Amino acid sequence: MNIKICLLPGDGIGPEIITQAVRVLEKTATHFTHTIETQTALIGGVAIDAVGEPLPKATIAACQSSDAVLLGAVGGPKWDNIDPAIRPEKGLLGIRKALGLFANLRPAVLFPELVKASYLRPDIVRQGLDIMVVRELTGGAYFGEPRGETIINGERAAFNTMIYAESEIERIVRMACEIAMKRSKRLCSVDKANVLDVSRLWREVTIRTAAEYPDVQLSHMYVDNAAMQLIRDPSQFDVLVTENLFGDILSDEASMLTGSIGMLPSASMGADGPALFEPIHGSAPDIAGQDKANPLATILSVSMLLRYSFGLEAEALAIEKAVQSVLAQGYRTGDIYVGEGTQVGCAAMGSLVVDAIG
Repeated sequence: MNIKICLLPGDGIGPEIITQAVRVLEKTATHFTHTIETQTALIGGVAIDAVGEPLPKATIAACQSSDAVLLGAVGGPKWDNIDPAIRPEKGLLGIRKALGLFANLRPAVLFPELVKASYLRPDIVRQGLDIMVVRELTGGAYFGEPRGETIINGERAAFNTMIYAESEIERIVRMACEIAMKRSKRLCSVDKANVLDVSRLWREVTIRTAAEYPDVQLSHMYVDNAAMQLIRDPSQFDVLVTENLFGDILSDEASMLTGSIGMLPSASMGADGPALFEPIHGSAPDIAGQDKANPLATILSVSMLLRYSFGLEAEALAIEKAVQSVLAQGYRTGDIYVGEGTQVGCAAMGSLVVDAIG
């Protein structure tokens, strides 16, 4: 198989972690007799510096002509005081829109080797943590209209609109069901149907859509309870599906249960066309260029890329097993080092994973 990837290294530690992820991708492709074709494009702050905007048209074209997109990170203090309309983060929002990416997949998996890095009590951790949060990405309060400011009773007031159409709910629930079918077939839909009209529609459409998947065990949970249950007993969850605002909060909460956001990949997907894969951490400008970054989240994003864009399950598993093997040997980057094992840098960690494949 020929795999055509658009690389968006971006800012901060982005170029370092993308370099290591591509090394792993190329080794995996060689081992499984695939060919890799890559092109690199600008996004975020480096794009602003180069051409004056965070998402050049050439970048959009490069992404659209590829089979998948691998992103490093965007943003940094260098661009904090520029016009908000062209901040680096606008590049990320723009590419999601240009590619029609409506679903964000955020796995939260605690590797047994990193149990001591988790913030949870040992007795909770022992029950296991392997969750997939499926977040709707293009609707809800973040994008709903009307929005803005007004004057009420002589003082400023601001408002946002949480709004969802049935079709938007159907497509994200259907994707969540498809993912649940490939896991343990348990799906929990998170809403606030006891208070919000939009959540009542969400629940109604979710029940109707999930009925198309009779093997999927569907449950419902209010978002406040879901936040509590993630801390109390995360092992009860397999796949969570929810709207944009709730998903933003819950996926960040779930990620921190694993001890380090440096370990967690993500995927943003649409109905067709290339999907975008990226680590969930930021650009970490304080350690950029110092060989201190953890490349494992980006390497695991490559695993997701192979699984979800190409259906290459064996290749995805090979990467995941290689990462686990390296961790089992005691190698750690600084963010996951807790006084035991051997601390290594970004490039060395990449080399260790490359060597563990095949």
